[in-house]
Amino acid sequence: MQAKAIRRAAVIGSGTMGAGIAAHLSNSGIPCLLLDIVPKALTPAEEAAGLTLSDRKVRNRLAAEAVERLKKAKPSAFYDAAFADRIQVGNTEDDWAELAHVDWIIEVVPERLEVKQDVLARIEQVWQPGTIVSTNTSGLSIRDIAASCGPDLKRHFLGTHFFNPPRYMKLLEIIPGEATDPEIIRQMADFCERKLGKGVVIAKDTPNFIANRVGVYTFQIVMEEMLAQGLKVEEVDAVTGPAIGRPKSATFRTMDMVGNDVNLHVIRNLLERIPDGPEASAVNGIGLLEQMVQNGWLGDKSGQGFYRKVGKERFSLNLKTMEYEPVESVSSESLDAAKKAQGAAGRLKALLSVDDRYSRFAWSVLKQTFVYCAEKLGEIADSVADIDSAMKWGYNWELGPFELWDAIGLVPSVEKMEAEGVRVPAWVKDWIAAGNSSFYKRESGKLFSFSGREYRELEQKPEIISLQMLKENNRLIRGNEQASLIDLGDGVACLEFHTKGNAIDAGVSEMIIAAAEEVERNYVGLVIANEGKNFCVGANIQWMLQAAAAGKWDDLHSMTRQFQSMLMRLKYLPKPVVAAPHRMTLGGGAEVCLAADRILFSPETYFGLVEVGVGLIPAGGGTKEMALRASQAAASPEDDIMPAIIRGFQTIALAKTSTSGHDVRHLGYMRPTDRVIANQDYRVYEAKRAVLEMAERGYEPPLPPRIRIAGDSGYGVLKAAIYDMGLGGYATEYDQFIASKLAWVITGGNLPAGTVVTEQYMLDLEREAFVSLLQQEKTQQRIMSILMTGRHLRN
Repeated sequence: MQAKAIRRAAVIGSGTMGAGIAAHLSNSGIPCLLLDIVPKALTPAEEAAGLTLSDRKVRNRLAAEAVERLKKAKPSAFYDAAFADRIQVGNTEDDWAELAHVDWIIEVVPERLEVKQDVLARIEQVWQPGTIVSTNTSGLSIRDIAASCGPDLKRHFLGTHFFNPPRYMKLLEIIPGEATDPEIIRQMADFCERKLGKGVVIAKDTPNFIANRVGVYTFQIVMEEMLAQGLKVEEVDAVTGPAIGRPKSATFRTMDMVGNDVNLHVIRNLLERIPDGPEASAVNGIGLLEQMVQNGWLGDKSGQGFYRKVGKERFSLNLKTMEYEPVESVSSESLDAAKKAQGAAGRLKALLSVDDRYSRFAWSVLKQTFVYCAEKLGEIADSVADIDSAMKWGYNWELGPFELWDAIGLVPSVEKMEAEGVRVPAWVKDWIAAGNSSFYKRESGKLFSFSGREYRELEQKPEIISLQMLKENNRLIRGNEQASLIDLGDGVACLEFHTKGNAIDAGVSEMIIAAAEEVERNYVGLVIANEGKNFCVGANIQWMLQAAAAGKWDDLHSMTRQFQSMLMRLKYLPKPVVAAPHRMTLGGGAEVCLAADRILFSPETYFGLVEVGVGLIPAGGGTKEMALRASQAAASPEDDIMPAIIRGFQTIALAKTSTSGHDVRHLGYMRPTDRVIANQDYRVYEAKRAVLEMAERGYEPPLPPRIRIAGDSGYGVLKAAIYDMGLGGYATEYDQFIASKLAWVITGGNLPAGTVVTEQYMLDLEREAFVSLLQQEKTQQRIMSILMTGRHLRN
């Protein structure tokens, strides 16, 4: 059965989740109708304004207030503030008939079965054939919600469990009802992945589905073991964070962020539906959580939960006395070993390799989690890959439970469990007895996972290009420890960074030059992308600091000149170059992108020239690019370029960073040919397509431009503004010194306004200012502060 193409949607319920879903639909270019109930009473402000309950403004108040909250939310719910205009507010009485004119209706009303059933019955009265209807629920039965619906609506009905906040959380669990048309499930999974950028997992209609089912049990086990072993809140968080491949917020910071009332609701929902399962045996932790909620200790939203902050001092809750105590630093031999290891698998193995109280706690939690997930395979999901993906996308684990189990060694870990009296599921032992030693395997460049009692190849969509798999399949053209050049096929090469933070160092620079030479000779074009957590956090400032401390000014001049030259080489390469950044793309990483013919931004791209934060200015062409764009924006030689220069100066001087890929436009870095792709996972595929497109059209490199500068008069304007900032207390004396260097470069130095200069002239100004700042003790102090503490120093 063919569902409608989704061009317009409606969300019923404007609470936190409903409003967040509406915001993300608008982010994705889907106009959305947001409905909520009609208020039963006026607010004092409405009374003062002379409004009545019949006024449309009053009747739409709940949805309108939700949109206003979205606009003010931090982090922002919208990619671009203008996207809020795609949401139309209404109410469930006056605007119900409008549901007949949308393509997807999402019900996000309170988590009570009878309420959801009533809403669905009302939807059916106006429902049009082909319209998708879904419920956002964290665990209620999809079958029960649709129990009274007719067969046609049941075929179009499913669960769509978004995770909060919908913009930032990748996981979307799609739950078919017992009568949902399989083709509609396929269509929705494809749409939500392509258009909404989600990681979709098909879950079974079981309590709490996949991620929350595993997540709740994991929390319960952590609490039980913590109480049994007498550990403190901060000790548990030290173990259950990055040391075992989970987020820095670990267990209890995450609980406080989510809200302990929400956590308790999810747990209770699970226990009500599975009163006799293994989840019900872990009761001590639930009792504590109930007491905390009763006390109003809900977490961040109430100012205290498992943690409380008073001024700059942090306290943690002593779960024995239920009193707050100062947070103590946590260290041990096992935790130190984990910190030194690379990657989630390496950290976990290092942690467990040392026998101390923290490694024993981790093992106790993990072995129970592994066994639980193995027991639930087939009940909550059909494959280990689905469970792993749900935990990675929904709980931000670096590796899923079965991947972690593989990482520590399936066979030896099962032997250890059985020696300790743990009952390992029979299918796991049968799997090992059949000669298998892992749940995943790579073979001939393909990835297989355990599914249905055998290895099955994991589907690799053509839009998701794995650089790691390509390298394993002998597609590496050349490389070193810091970067690789990979053959993407069809004559396109990809330059990948893989340093810590993907920072640019000598090895990366070497590969940029090598990539340019190789592509010019043998390929039709170049993609610059990688699979790191961030695209690039900037240049390796530690090396710069060491060179500055040693007084190696000639080396610094040479290094900066080389960096500028290689980026100009990319800019004028006779083959198309496309950059596909994601997440943090800062400093030199941003300058690499600015040298490309086209940039394809991921939705979550935090892009900016941030060198001022460490007492420097951009010197890889970033400052030059802002001056160039101001010059190019002028329609005629008589046009005033100073407003554009001021905007560019402010963007760099304030180290502004985009809050999304779309927000890059407002900072002046995005060109008309650049765009934002919907799904970050498609970035290499889309960049390759863009390269081939340009090549097929007969690519010609850009002609070197001439830059009209603001000159000495423009410099005077900026100097006056800098002076005023100092008088107002907004800038330290050294801030003003750095800003003056930036002003000198972006206005073109001591030349008359309107003088036309070359890019090389501007690059020379950049380099001189950059190295002169490195010679300053206060810049060196600022760099040291970032390296030692991660904090910016205002000296």
